[in-house]
Formats: sequence, C-alpha cells, structure tokens
Amino acid sequence: MRQVILTVPDDQFAPLMKVVKALPFAIKAETVASPKPKKYTPEQQEWIDDFREALNEVELHQQGKIKLKTARELLIELRAEK
Repeated sequence: MRQVILTVPDDQFAPLMKVVKALPFAIKAETVASPKPKKYTPEQQEWIDDFREALNEVELHQQGKIKLKTARELLIELRAEK
C-alpha cells in the first residue's frame, strides 16, 4: 500500500473529498487541520521583524544593490554613541 499527502486550499477541499470518496477501491481518507499561526508578544514580533529586515539587507548586499557597514565601521559607530 502507498500513501499520498495533498495540500489543498480550503475552498477546494470539499470537491476533492467527493472525488476521493467516489473512487472504486478501499481508501482511508484522513483530514489534518492546518496549524494555527502562533501569537507572538510585541517584543517577539519586533525581534522577528528586525531579523527579517536584516536578512533582506543581506540579500540586497549580495545582489550588489546596497553596501553594508564593515565590522570596523560598526564598532566606531557604537563607540561614538557612548
């Protein structure tokens, strides 16, 4: 016996299940609900947003669209903020 896993949009699930149930051979249909999106605290969401922005900047740097600071430039900036 083999197994097939399908990911189906919610609006197409009912029609697909009708087709599956109409198949002439024995079939075990199992429904698994999509996981609910996790709720984050405002601090966690801010960290996630900052991290995504940083990843986007790295990607733009790799594409040559922006220039990132060197470690030396960052240290100089941090010392100036004291």
